[in-house]
Amino acid sequence: MSEETQTPAQDNTTVTVNDIANAYAIIDLAAKRGAFQATELQAVGTVANKLKSFLDGVQAAQLAAQAGQPEGTPT
Repeated sequence: MSEETQTPAQDNTTVTVNDIANAYAIIDLAAKRGAFQATELQAVGTVANKLKSFLDGVQAAQLAAQAGQPEGTPT
């Protein structure tokens, strides 16, 4: 058998903070446009609140990290 050069498949399973922010924005926009039925609102709201809390925590951590850096240090 001949040896074939295999390249690893691109890993599309990575979720970034920006992806989470986009998911929250999509849920928020869909809710404002009435995309959810009344019986679904609690579940949708719970997920949206979890995403928002996570994003707020990330933002607070980033601000704290920036505050701890000396002036002129790139972020």
